[in-house]
Amino acid sequence: MPDLGLEVLLKGQNFVRLLTGLGAALRISLIAVLISILLGILLGVLMTWKHPVVKAILRIYLEIVRIMPQMVLLFLVFFGTTRAFGWDLSGENASIIVFSFWGTAEMSDLVRGALISIPVHQYESSEALGMSKAQTYWYIIIPQTLRRLIPLSINLITRMIKTTSLILMIGVVEILKVAQQIIEANRMSSPNAAFGIYLVVFLLYFLACWPISMFARYLERRWR
Repeated sequence: MPDLGLEVLLKGQNFVRLLTGLGAALRISLIAVLISILLGILLGVLMTWKHPVVKAILRIYLEIVRIMPQMVLLFLVFFGTTRAFGWDLSGENASIIVFSFWGTAEMSDLVRGALISIPVHQYESSEALGMSKAQTYWYIIIPQTLRRLIPLSINLITRMIKTTSLILMIGVVEILKVAQQIIEANRMSSPNAAFGIYLVVFLLYFLACWPISMFARYLERRWR
């Protein structure tokens, strides 16, 4: 039986520290997700407008987010802007800004895709029935848009949770940072602890994301 070093987690508060680190990652993800949903819906609607300037600005924003790695954005916000502008920005707040910036772009594109996927004849049919624009959106467009949007947005949430592992690079004490601290503190007494601890980290991330992923699959099957 190989020595996985799992006994390290039973020392002191090590396992509790891991859970606390996971809580920090989930807290940052949740705040960023809520901001992304609100701003993403607004920008997604704006992306469907015919105004060329608005469409161009939002397209540039979306392409910047898609091209720029999240780690570069983290370094730019946390290290770059704090020195350039001299403000005091914590690692956690910088992480929320970056993930909200990224999540808003992704969510807005999902909203845009969901809106333009509604056939034009449904707008025309509602007008023929004498429905107002508000009634058309409330009773016809929004319900169909939500059915298309919710499973995709839930998948985005799981991606945001997993990507929070990058925030250790700017010193935020989340689950991977805690794991590194535990491994380093027990390097001499338990040299094989790295495998076991990172395996536990994997399982904790899995337990956090798997129910969300299953919920998305359930909605896809139910609404198919």
